[in-house]
Amino acid sequence: MNLKAFASSFITKFIYLQKAFGNKPFRLLDIGAGNHSASKAKRVFPNCEYHGVDMERGYNNTQSDFEMMDAFYEMDLTKLNFSIIPDNYFDAIQMAHVIEHLYNGDEVVKGLLPKLKTGGYIYLEYPGPKSTRLPSMKGTLNFKDDETHVRVYSVKELSILLEANGCNVLEAGLRRNIWFIMAMPVRIIKTWVSGKKLQGNIFWDVLGFAEFVWAKKTMMN
Repeated sequence: MNLKAFASSFITKFIYLQKAFGNKPFRLLDIGAGNHSASKAKRVFPNCEYHGVDMERGYNNTQSDFEMMDAFYEMDLTKLNFSIIPDNYFDAIQMAHVIEHLYNGDEVVKGLLPKLKTGGYIYLEYPGPKSTRLPSMKGTLNFKDDETHVRVYSVKELSILLEANGCNVLEAGLRRNIWFIMAMPVRIIKTWVSGKKLQGNIFWDVLGFAEFVWAKKTMMN
């Protein structure tokens, strides 16, 4: 594993995928495939079949990112038309920091569950209610720092939704990635040395900005 792959392996959503699949091949549906997500995923899981979904192709992706994808679906999730994505096909769905941008994110999650095989896993991550009470900061520390955030979701709401649609919630709560917390002083010093402004996401894990839900699909829907 090279240095970039090693660094990517500490991303919270990938930690859960590693627990579920290790080095085994699996089919991943990544909802929100910008910011070089395909390249990051394939570094950690070279044997995964990667399908990406996003509203536009050009959201911090390069041609090499698209070459890592087995398929890419360009769509507006709020329209709830997912027919182009195969049903009962994926071993895992990850949706990190997407639903807060969707006024009907609960319906989007419900509409995507048929794409997941029985026995497959879904990982959701988003700014929780606590984020509305954190101080404002560049790079988003308070929910309202990002003008594209439209709705606050919670562990309780999403757990009820998943349980009602054939899933068993395995873990849920505040995201507290110990690796990111340990790296926080290094990231702060690195930012200061480079002369840049501190970004709010450096403090997400220590302050409890984000919540997550990790669930397993137990029946067909």
